[in-house]
Parts: sequence; C-alpha cells; structure tokens
Amino acid sequence: MPGWTELPRSEDPRRLAVIGAGYVGLTTAAGLTAVGHHVVVGEADEHRLAELRAGRVPFREPGLPDLMADAISAGRLEFTGDNAAAASGVDAVFLAVPTPEGRGGGADLSALEQAIDSIAPVVASPTAVVVKSSVPPGAARRLAAHLLQAGSDAPLVLSPEFLQESRAVEGILHPHRVVVGSDDRQARRLVASLHAPFGAPVIETDPESAALTKYASNAYLATRLTFVNAIAHLAESVGADVGAVLEGLALDPRIGPHYLRPGPGYGGSCFPKDLRALVAAADAYGHDLKLIKAVVETNDDQLDRVVAKTGETVGGLAGRVVALLGLAFKGGTEDTRGSPAVALARRLVEAGATVRAYDPAAQVELDGVVPAPDPLTAASGADAVLVATEWPEFADIDPRRLAAVMRGSAVVDARNLLDRDAVLAAGLVYRGLGR
Repeated sequence: MPGWTELPRSEDPRRLAVIGAGYVGLTTAAGLTAVGHHVVVGEADEHRLAELRAGRVPFREPGLPDLMADAISAGRLEFTGDNAAAASGVDAVFLAVPTPEGRGGGADLSALEQAIDSIAPVVASPTAVVVKSSVPPGAARRLAAHLLQAGSDAPLVLSPEFLQESRAVEGILHPHRVVVGSDDRQARRLVASLHAPFGAPVIETDPESAALTKYASNAYLATRLTFVNAIAHLAESVGADVGAVLEGLALDPRIGPHYLRPGPGYGGSCFPKDLRALVAAADAYGHDLKLIKAVVETNDDQLDRVVAKTGETVGGLAGRVVALLGLAFKGGTEDTRGSPAVALARRLVEAGATVRAYDPAAQVELDGVVPAPDPLTAASGADAVLVATEWPEFADIDPRRLAAVMRGSAVVDARNLLDRDAVLAAGLVYRGLGR
C-alpha cells in the first residue's frame, strides 16, 4: 500500500475536530493529519482515551498504528475526553459515533444527537458540522433541526465514509470518491477542500443524496454477495462448479471480479444494519424495497444452509463437536459485530453441537462455545471442521494434521478457502459452497 509520506500537503491546513475514536473516527483523524491538518479527537470512553494518549490503537487495523504515531510525533494529532474542548476554535467538526440498529430496523441516531448536544455550545457558522456516521435518507433534516435547537447555527454536512475494516488506512488515504452533501455551499466547499490532497473525485450534492449514496453502495455490494450465494446453492443442486461459473462472470467487464465469492453471508458493522435501515427508511416514505428485503431474507437463509450442510455431513448435530475456524466477520480484523461466523456458532449450539472456536484475533463469550488457542486444538476430537472466516492462515493448515486429530472426517469450507484435493487426499470429506 502506498504510504502517506507521498501525499501532497494541504495548501490551506486547518484545525479540525473528530468526535469518536472508533474505526471510522480514528482513521479519519489520522488520515486528515497525513495531509497537514491538525486534528483534536474527542473520545468519551476513558479506557480507549487512555490507550490513545499512550500512543496505542485500541483495535486491529493494519497501518493505522504507524500513521497515528507519525501524526502524534508531528504534533498534528491530540486526544481529549471533552468534546466541547475538541470542537472549540476549529474549522470543521467530524462526527463519527455509532448509529446502531434501532427499533423497527431503523437507525438509532441518539448517540449522534448526544454528540451534537456536546459541541453545539462552542460551534457556530461558518464552522461545519460534518456527519461521517451512517445515517439513512431523511435523517439530515432531523439532525439539522436538532443542531439548531441545541443552539448552534453551524451548517450541517453529510460526508459518508466508505471504509473497509482491515483496509481502512488505504481507504482514507486513497479513496475512490469523496461525497459531500449540504445545503450550504460554503460548507460543502470547505469539506471538499479538506479532502483535495487525497486526489479522489469529489461529489458535491445535497445531504439526502449523500446519505442515499452510502446506503445504495452497501445495498448493492450486499446484493452481489447474496446473488453469488444463491448461484452457489443452485450450482450444488445441478452439479455445477461455482468457481468456473464465477470466473466466467468476472471476465465480463460489465460485472468484474469484486464481491463474487461464496460465503456464509455478508456481515460486519455496516451491511446488516444499513440494509435494514434502508428498508425502514423506504417504508417511512411508502416505498416497498422488495429487492432489498429479499437480499436480507436470503442472507439469513444462507446461514441456515451452512448449518444444514454441516449437520448432513456428520449425520446430525446433536452431541457432535464442531471445530469453528473463525469468529471475526472477515479476515484481518477482530471485529465480531454482525459476524456470520458468530451467527453460525449460535445456530450450531442451538442444534445441540459443542463448538470449539479459534480465531487469530477475535474472541467471543457464548454459551456452548469453547475457545481454542490454535486450529489443531480446536479440531482435536471434533466430528467436523467448519471454516467460517477467510483468514489466509487457515488455507495453510495441513489437512493431514487435521485428519490425525479429528474424531470424524467432515470438513465444511464455507469460504471455499481450502485446497479441496489436499483435503480429500488426507482422507477427509470435503464440502464447499457450490462445489
């Protein structure tokens, strides 16, 4: 990945604030310092704040520790537990707090409104209040009204993030696009100029279009993933090899190769909640998003298919021991929010199985799930091995070593990650997706 030292510095460096030091907030803050801006980060969690002040990134994100260390040493990044202090005297305040799923599937904006309340006394026009948190279409008017009611006339800007966990640094330093939505032209131009050194196309638009761009992007990517899983399921039924099918699809320039890999379903902190929030937002305006509803339903079905495949391979799950390889929602992160692997663990336990789980970075506490220190310990005495997360190191496991410690012989590869021929040569039964 190209480093940040190659990026041009802003011709007009600004003093900025970022409220919230999670994946989005901390990566955004560090990225903005890389082009010369000074950023003060407000973080309410005392433990996380202590970690940050000690120069430690409190979560796993490749490249971020070095980027943050460089920013701190250059004097361009600092941290505080006081949001108002962070937001005082800045040109823009970026809000990057959680918007989890609320009642009825809609986005819960309460943390975002609390963040607005905390900065409103010290923020006034022309300082821009920039929402990086994911908010559904229709939310901009509510947030702008809340900001005004809190006593601030600062303009509201929506600039959604498009970061991928485990690739967030690359996403902030070399974005594919920057979307800036506001009814205030001066505020739009300010936020666009802050991102100019990154060299990405900037879309200046209204706030509702900015919000919908984020949700439309996630909905489309989730639809691709769900489509692939549906084709994989059909491939198994008709005796086709989904690998060849997808290779043929990927070579079509209108389609391309991205997000064309079968799996146990989409997950993470964004896709599940954002799709449900999009459906809820559409319902509020009288629109029935049947396609997106079908994607959500089909994704849930995929988890059941993987569990059923595992049960069929071992002759029923009651009393069986399943070695689950992976807990994170994807390789390269310890994040288990919305993780298909965790959902699989729950379903396996509900079906009567004992689960021994190993993940290189992630941990969970679930009844019936026993943590293991390595893959072979997880597989020791197991009736089946289920690959649930696409960690590269799982592909390097010698199937013969698995066969030597397992009680049974079933390997269910829900990521199509393993060498099928090597698994079969070890005397194990291989079940992939669409193969």
